[in-house]
Amino acid sequence: MSGITRSEAELALAERARRVLPAGGFGNVSFDIVVREGRGSRVWDVSGNEYVDYLLGSGPMFVGHAHPEVVAAVQEQLPKGFTFFANNEPGIVLAERIVEAVPCAEQLRYVSTGTEADLYAMRAARAFRGREKIVKFEGGYHGMSDYSLMSLAPKRPANFPRPVPDSAGIPRSVEDEVLIAPFNDVAAVERLIESRHDEIAGVIVEPFQRLLPPTPGFLQGLRAITARFGIPLIFDEVVTGFRFAWGGAQEYYGVVPDLCTLGKIIGGGFPLAAIAGRAEIMAHFDRSRVGEDRFLFQVGTLSGNPVAAVAGLATLDILRRPGAYERVFATGRALMEGFARILREAGVPGQVVGEPPLFDVFFAEEEIRDYRATLRADAAKQRHVNATLRARGVLKGDSKFYVSLAHDERDVAQTLDAFRHAIATLPGERAAAE
Repeated sequence: MSGITRSEAELALAERARRVLPAGGFGNVSFDIVVREGRGSRVWDVSGNEYVDYLLGSGPMFVGHAHPEVVAAVQEQLPKGFTFFANNEPGIVLAERIVEAVPCAEQLRYVSTGTEADLYAMRAARAFRGREKIVKFEGGYHGMSDYSLMSLAPKRPANFPRPVPDSAGIPRSVEDEVLIAPFNDVAAVERLIESRHDEIAGVIVEPFQRLLPPTPGFLQGLRAITARFGIPLIFDEVVTGFRFAWGGAQEYYGVVPDLCTLGKIIGGGFPLAAIAGRAEIMAHFDRSRVGEDRFLFQVGTLSGNPVAAVAGLATLDILRRPGAYERVFATGRALMEGFARILREAGVPGQVVGEPPLFDVFFAEEEIRDYRATLRADAAKQRHVNATLRARGVLKGDSKFYVSLAHDERDVAQTLDAFRHAIATLPGERAAAE
């Protein structure tokens, strides 16, 4: 597929968006596509163009768009009510399902977004530990709170452990409460924790950081050093939860934290997230167990709403079936191996980084194992490839291919064909065109 064109209707909608939305959008993807609908592995824009979708709503549509079983569950719930600000059976059943599946989860508390989940997980660690500083990793994403937006994507990284704010409007005082460490450098983290353990409330990490797998021993080393000093270890599994395995990245990598955060997949495409973990830490959400002074106050209008809960339950039912994860991994491996082969045959320096359900291509010769290495990759080449893929009917974000259960061999073939064309047309490259 090629020759994407924009209809007058879509161009008019994009212009209307520019009048009423800052930067003309919702703050998510930057390109001017107005999506009309999605089914399975594909989406269609207002102009009628069809795309193989690797954006997947930034990850939650792991079983595909508008899966009939998820749609049916939501339709059954809607006449019964949308939200109650009270316990409901679907939310309780979903909590049971999550506690059964996730190794660290003894109890959980619902929120609506991954940002909230990460914020409350850090707050729970502070309440439990009686300390204030949080250790996070350079390049790690933990939502949009002030604490999380420290050294997510600094253009000029500072010396460790000093943080760099990623946004205007963050109080300077927050910088004093966050310590930054390099991902995949367990020795550096050990030195930091050993020297400042009396100040540290918790350590938060994406076990798979954006696109970077942990190097052998890194997560195990984190678990050992935090356990040694009694510091809660928080896995941000908003992305990896139920994606890498039924028990998430903690099952996949074999390391169990004290707390984790979940989102995206557990809501089946609706707003739902959760903080889960050891009962003695989760007790801080219960005034009767910890007393007034140690109580962690938390409410949310839509927390645990039954519409999101039934969508999440239906999604998890689909994923629990034999062969579901094997299929996703097989699709992802076919794409990763195909991209690597195309790069190799074209003589273009690059590497496919990630795991089969979630990966991307970095145009660099050096090993990509931490945030600073990603800065040295050729961003111009990646922009060209992303734009060329969109022009040939393959939709992804600025980074990441999210793979779903709905993607099939036809999607893989179209994607590899589009990628081959993108590599062949790289400016300055001598790769042979199709």
